[in-house]
Amino acid sequence: MEILPVFGYKSHISIDRRFGFIRGMAVTSASAADGRLLRQVVSTDDTSSQVWADSAYRSKRNEKWLSDRMLTSRIHRRKPMGMPTSKATARANAAKSSIRAHVEHVFAHQKNRFGLFIRTIGLARAEAKLTLCNLAYNFNRLIFHERRECMG
Repeated sequence: MEILPVFGYKSHISIDRRFGFIRGMAVTSASAADGRLLRQVVSTDDTSSQVWADSAYRSKRNEKWLSDRMLTSRIHRRKPMGMPTSKATARANAAKSSIRAHVEHVFAHQKNRFGLFIRTIGLARAEAKLTLCNLAYNFNRLIFHERRECMG
């Protein structure tokens, strides 16, 4: 049996729920834990007081950090190991998923429309490529909203 190393990068973003602009970002290696990046991505100067994220960002430390800044956590709850998810938790996670889907649309847009594929060596190069892609996405959203406003 041969073990091959896996390389890759993760893009962590926060978006404006109303307009869909990317407001914060962080890039890490694929092996980094997601929960550690919440503080880098979430901005306290945002007008929203709610934070929506997947279960990888849920921890006691992050929940305390959010409550200290008077931000409401809408982070998914994990399924208990070896047990089924309760119906209330499943319902709550489903409602949260409808909001979180907006972030997934950003990633899909970047991959499909922009053809984003990171083939670089080094975190700095990957971060530069993802930053430019996020900037292009924001320009694309701005054009969308400007056109929509002109149409009526």
